[in-house]
Amino acid sequence: MDHDHGAMAADIVTSTTSAIVAGVTAMANSTTAASGGGMGGMGGHGCKISMLWNWNTIGSCFIASSWKITSNSVFAGSCIGVLLLTMSLEALRRAVKEWDRYLIKKHLKELQEAAAHHGHHGHGTAKGSGSDDGSEKGPNAPTPAAGACPRSGATMGYRPNIWEQAVRALLHLFQFAVAYFVMLLAMYYNGYIIICIFIGAYLGSFIFHWEPLGVGQSTSATQEATVCCG
Repeated sequence: MDHDHGAMAADIVTSTTSAIVAGVTAMANSTTAASGGGMGGMGGHGCKISMLWNWNTIGSCFIASSWKITSNSVFAGSCIGVLLLTMSLEALRRAVKEWDRYLIKKHLKELQEAAAHHGHHGHGTAKGSGSDDGSEKGPNAPTPAAGACPRSGATMGYRPNIWEQAVRALLHLFQFAVAYFVMLLAMYYNGYIIICIFIGAYLGSFIFHWEPLGVGQSTSATQEATVCCG
């Protein structure tokens, strides 16, 4: 009887140890498979996702599982879409510059109108006034205040009002959002997508930044060397 009980206990220990080893092995295999899928295998919904340079086409996913490449035509359309998205980023950068230029021109026009109005009243006062001290008070007398206003205003610059600044901030928001989407697409390390981003940046700059060059033409938007983070 003692021998039978000892054999039974040994069988229980052996079976328990085998079950534990099998469970640990299954967990290790599942962890390895999950890490392999995240680094270069199949992600959720059967998507090919890689964090290394790749040339994947059919089966790849971008941004979301709904953006899955199911055919060559879908991939070609995605490449064209990425190219146009990058070009739109350059268009938004140009829009920021043009809006700043519009505000500056409007400010200078208001200064010129104010200077002309001030000069007109200054000449009127000079014509109606007279003195016996022999000083020149006629229409040819200099009016330094008429020219000082636009120079001082242009030197001080222009601070947009709340609505003008709201438009500037909205344009920056669009630029910021598009730039982040372009960055996320580049992080898939797909060679075709990255090439489309480069081509889009070239065409966008060629089209939307073809403008006269000169002193005072640039604004704060031209100081951004990259598209990262807007």
